[in-house]
Amino acid sequence: MKRYFIIYKPYLVLSQFTSQQGQQTLADFFHVPKDVYAVGRLDYDSEGLLILTNDSALNHRLLNPAFEHERAYWVQVDGTITEQAIQQLQQGVEINIDGKMYKTKPCTARLLGNDLSVPERNPPVRFRKEIPAPWIELILREGKNRQVRKMTAKAGFPTLRLIRQRIVHIELGTMQPGDMIELSKKTAYKKLELI
Repeated sequence: MKRYFIIYKPYLVLSQFTSQQGQQTLADFFHVPKDVYAVGRLDYDSEGLLILTNDSALNHRLLNPAFEHERAYWVQVDGTITEQAIQQLQQGVEINIDGKMYKTKPCTARLLGNDLSVPERNPPVRFRKEIPAPWIELILREGKNRQVRKMTAKAGFPTLRLIRQRIVHIELGTMQPGDMIELSKKTAYKKLELI
């Protein structure tokens, strides 16, 4: 039977069920059938929306770059980000992927402000009174290794905190780190625009 889960992956958790060097994994938070795996990944130091399933067709559609789909990230950056940096992110920046320079595809980038309602993180981002840490939203249609962090660093505003908020029409909503919701196949496929 095909199963579909959405989870809020906590900070400092590997996007897999087997441990490496004693790091926390999805198995420490989520109990699913043994044949269910994460579709794609979120970095150990990133948090937010992840889809778990045993549906190989869905997995293929979401991971194959030919089927571009939107992923929205809320990114807390170091310093007062400029309109010029936002435009630079939108137009695409050159980042290093596996030793080769790669220009990111055009994306949507916008300032969300300083006070975003997000779950507390443990440990929290280091607070510095003199240096603002605003949030921006980046909506990408590609997913290179550590792409968001590399993009904001290239624009001059390193990432402090990164939360994947949405994949196509599936959103975190009011989910908290460690939460899991099971979806029907029909709902999962509809929200992911696969039907």
